[in-house]
Amino acid sequence: MQSGQKTPLKMAEKANRGKAKSKTHKHPISEKRGAPRKKVEAVAKSGRSKSTSPGSALNGNKGGKVALVSSKLAYQGPLFDVYTDYVREPEGDTARRDVIRHSGSVVILAVDDTRNPADPLIVVERQYRHAAGQYMWEIPAGRKEPEEAVLPGAKRELLEETGYMAKRWSKIARFYVSPGFLGEWMQVYLAEGLSCGESAPDEDEYIQHQQIPLSQALEWVDSGKIIDAKSIIAILMYVRRRAAGIS
Repeated sequence: MQSGQKTPLKMAEKANRGKAKSKTHKHPISEKRGAPRKKVEAVAKSGRSKSTSPGSALNGNKGGKVALVSSKLAYQGPLFDVYTDYVREPEGDTARRDVIRHSGSVVILAVDDTRNPADPLIVVERQYRHAAGQYMWEIPAGRKEPEEAVLPGAKRELLEETGYMAKRWSKIARFYVSPGFLGEWMQVYLAEGLSCGESAPDEDEYIQHQQIPLSQALEWVDSGKIIDAKSIIAILMYVRRRAAGIS
């Protein structure tokens, strides 16, 4: 073996030294070069900084404390804002998190069981979704306005998109769409006792809606014709409720 040739043992030692150095490397946003220690401690107690967007407070978990070191508005749009946050994680490391902040959405599973209670009709929509690059089948849904209560927002969206109104409303589920980077939550409602009104979609919405049997909706989920997450969750949760006898 030639002098100075790298052996597997030497290479492993070098790699371990590199790992040790990387663990001790500090992020530019730190107590030394970033926010003063008192400010960081205050953020840890309050869960948000002065520049934090509404609804972006951080709660600690049982595994350790979480602190928002800094938050900067990177983009402001008509539907959502994007923030660049630096967060002190429970393990003590400081990480950059780019987060989309959204006021939340309402999702409506509108059901008509007057004709066939064993296989009720549900309202579905077809519209083009640019982000997905295709037309999609979904159930009615929309953004909750920032100052709007959730249930009134659901009633408004159902009427605007389909022209339907409902006598009975009940919550099915509430979930986060993609919590790794998206702060949007969705509240799913079951709407029953339908009656017809007049739809009034937004100017940029071109929606076709119709009623299909629940059994057909399940077939569309199984076959991949319905690939919209909120619609799949609402339909399957409704089937589960029916099986459990939950009214």
